Formats: sequence, C-alpha cells, structure tokens
Amino acid sequence: MRRRTLLGAAAAASTLAGLAGGSGAAADEYRALVVVYLNGGNDGNNVLVPTDGAYGDYQTGRQGLALPRDSLAALPGNAAGHSFGLHPALAPLVDLYTRERLVFISNVGPLWAPATAAQVLAGAVDVPPFLLSHSDQTAIVQGWTVNDDLSGWAGRTLELLPSRLQNRMAAVTADTNRTLVLGRRSRVSFMDPGGSTWWGIGDLARPKEAGAQSVARMAQWQFANDYEAEYARTFGAAFDDGTFIAQAKAAAVTPTADFGSTTERVATGLRSLASVLPFFRQQGLRRQVFLQSWGNFDTHANQRGSDVNTQDAQLAVLAKALAAFDETNRTNGLDMNIVTLVMTEFGRTIRPGSGGGSEHAWGNHWFALGGPVAGRNVLGTFPSLALGGADDGDRGRNGRLVPTTSCDQVGATLAQWLGLPASQLHDAFPHLVNFGTKTVPLLRA
Repeated sequence: MRRRTLLGAAAAASTLAGLAGGSGAAADEYRALVVVYLNGGNDGNNVLVPTDGAYGDYQTGRQGLALPRDSLAALPGNAAGHSFGLHPALAPLVDLYTRERLVFISNVGPLWAPATAAQVLAGAVDVPPFLLSHSDQTAIVQGWTVNDDLSGWAGRTLELLPSRLQNRMAAVTADTNRTLVLGRRSRVSFMDPGGSTWWGIGDLARPKEAGAQSVARMAQWQFANDYEAEYARTFGAAFDDGTFIAQAKAAAVTPTADFGSTTERVATGLRSLASVLPFFRQQGLRRQVFLQSWGNFDTHANQRGSDVNTQDAQLAVLAKALAAFDETNRTNGLDMNIVTLVMTEFGRTIRPGSGGGSEHAWGNHWFALGGPVAGRNVLGTFPSLALGGADDGDRGRNGRLVPTTSCDQVGATLAQWLGLPASQLHDAFPHLVNFGTKTVPLLRA
C-alpha cells in the first residue's frame, strides 16, 4: 500500500512538472544565444593585436593609435599563425581564453560571396551595398538581405526550428534595436533590464491582485474593427510577456559577481539577464536569442584615453561585464547552455584619421565565449596589417580590410547550434549559397 502511494505521488509530481514546463528533460535542452552588439563599429585592430613580426606592420600603419607591445595582455600559445595580445582593457578575458572559453573570429564581415582585396579593387566581385553606412551595415550583419524581407538571421532561425524547440518569448531585445531577432512572421519580446514590474495600476509580479487583474481584462477585450483587433492582440501579447518577465524577476537571485558600474547599460543588462536565465530554463523554454546593443564605438576622434567615450574606457566596461556574465552562468549551472557573441557592424581603418581616431572600414574581429565554444583559438585567416597590403581593399591604402570570413558563416554556425536543420540553412542565410564552406569551427564537437 505504501509503495503504491509513493508511486502515485511521484507520478503526480511528474505530471505537475510537465504542466509547468519545468521538467528536467526540457531544462537539459535549454540553449540561449546572447548577442552583445557594439554600436558604431568597434575598432577590432586594437582588440586583437599580433605580437610577433606582424606587430611591425601594425605599429607602422596605426601610428599614434598603436598600443605598445609591452602593454598588451598576452594570450597563451599561437593561433592563426601568430602570437597575440589583447587590448590591456580586455585583460579580464585572458583567463577565459586560457581556459578554452573564449574564441576570436578574425577578419569577419558581410560578404555576398568570397572575395579578395584584388578582386574588390578590380570590381570583379559583387560586394554588399552601403559598406560604410552604420545603419545599413548594422542591418546587413544582423541578417537583412537587401530585399523586401527586413528580418534578421536569428529571427528567421527561430522560426525554422523544429516545433519541439519552439517556445514563447524566443526572440528578445533589450531596447528598440531588433533586426537580428526579427522574424518574418513572429513577434519580438522586449525585456528592459531596468524596467519596473508595474503596468499602470497593476504589479505584474502579483497577477492575482486587483490592479493586475484589471489590466489582464483589458488585454482580453475583443473588437470587430481590424485595426482595434490588432491593437488588442499586440496589447495582450505584450501583457503576457510582461507578466512572464515579472515572474522571472521575482524569482531571480542577484548575482554575486562584479559586473561593474550600475550606470553602464551593458553591465546592468548582462547582470539582469544572468539573473533570469535560470528561470527561463526551469520553465521549460528550449531556445532563446537575446540582443543587447551598447556603446558608442564610432571613434573618429579621441579613440585612446580615459574619457568615458574612448574605446579604451568602453572596452574596460565591456570586459568586466562579460567576465562576470560568464562566471554567473557557470555558478547557475548554465555552463553548456549559453553562448555569447560580441559583434559590431564594421571594422575601422588601420591608418588613423586626423582627429586621433579611425574611419569606417569593413573586416573586423569578433569573439564568442561560453562553455560550448572551442576556445583558446583565433579562427579564420588573420589579415595582413600592411597599408596597401594583400588584404587592403582601399584605393587610398588606408587599411580597409576585405573580410575573409562572412558574418553569415558565423551566424550559420550558431543557428545550427540552436537546432536549425542543415536543409534549411539557405532559408535563414540566403547568401550562403555562394560559399562552399557554410560554417566556422566555433563550437566544440
């Protein structure tokens, strides 16, 4: 009799867990891609610097922007045929690289097809339009295909996943920037890291109280007019998201890691996200993509220095927040569930501009971190940093590097990690039809 009672209780508990969507099996399937987008075109030439013989080309080309070799945070070993150091402000990331949790993707950018600098200079290959435009290149590296389809590669990927991997609140942005996570037919959820749980008179963290119930009834109104009906549908969906996020925040445990200043949006954003990821996993969500845009990296002038808007100062803020985010995910048991990609719209010229900064260019160095990445490596072909050299696609010999890895190849790698079937790769990344190699060895086998 007692054995039957215990079995019945276990079965009931299992049923309740399934209804809650928080089963262990579902939690084990959780994967989230976190994209930190650096607004303005971060200067990758001062992020990842060769410390061997190639440093001479770097020093000559960069002139006053060159970081002294002995100031660089040395990376262990060799990769991509070079020894490397990081900008000194990125020193907190060296440990992640050493522990094989951080990988760089060198000379990446938007490409319609593989191209060399010689082909670009000769006009022998099609290149993406508006190459030096912030808004257009932001849209393109996030997935815009320059057709009527304005969706992003992560949004398309989430829509193409097998049904068992689809869930509520899959595509999430922290602000009004949303191209990356915008699908062709699905919604984008908004999660303000510093936002309140209140919606007017209702505290969404307490959905059974009168104020929240009043707002809930408003979200269920029905209308015959198409415009009013669409407003009601959108209002209802936003209310559902707001309630779910409020519940996540109520269940969150504040991370103990040091993310840095609470006045820096990237620090508060990653701290807030790290605190709610365990809740999303426990609720049985299987796939999510989060977009956090931050910074002012359009450094045409005063790129070096201690002012808050210099690259030097911003990289220090970024490194601290990223290291704390990774530490918190490991503490929360999400080590193999999260990949963080740091990307930007384009690189900067090797040759400095007239104001102590750099100008818009093309190829750049991105990086990814987390348990699933094949770290302690620099992927792709590291470019020549000589002005007018083999990878310089600029007629004025200013050092505008032609990418050797497409941003679509990076995106496709992460899309497959999320579960995108290989048969649908070209639906999410149309330009990959022109590439023999569709992905990069960014993740562990």
